[in-house]
Amino acid sequence: MARRPQRKFAVSPASAPNSEINVTPLVDVVLVLLIIFMVVTPLLEKDIGVRVPSTEQVEDVSEVPADQVVVSLDQEGHLSINSEPIEEPAYIERLKRVLAAKPAGERLIFFMAHERTNYGKLVGALDGARAAGAETLGMMTEQWHEASSDPRPTP
Repeated sequence: MARRPQRKFAVSPASAPNSEINVTPLVDVVLVLLIIFMVVTPLLEKDIGVRVPSTEQVEDVSEVPADQVVVSLDQEGHLSINSEPIEEPAYIERLKRVLAAKPAGERLIFFMAHERTNYGKLVGALDGARAAGAETLGMMTEQWHEASSDPRPTP
């Protein structure tokens, strides 16, 4: 059997390869984004009506109840319990005695710290109050009065 020579088929390109980017899809995407931003932008500028509650006259309490415990820290980090200065080593023991007189569920301590008090000292005082048996801790937000040694808020 005689073999026939095999023919090779080769397809030559009709033109040279095109290395340019087709910008038509890019323009389509940019136009769609432009339309979206044109529609959304006016919606962003609308004001939202907010109804603010009317102000209330809050009763000014000049005296803190006698059974309330207020721990204050001054600018240097010195502690005082109900305006009585106390040293750090005796702080937890003193709080334990004060809180022992209170029934369970009413062991609440408020803290008032000067704005320049060392944060570490404040955290140490909070931890000490927890160690002494405080169930609830609160922070007083009244502004510190430099002239007064009493940490309680003035009317």
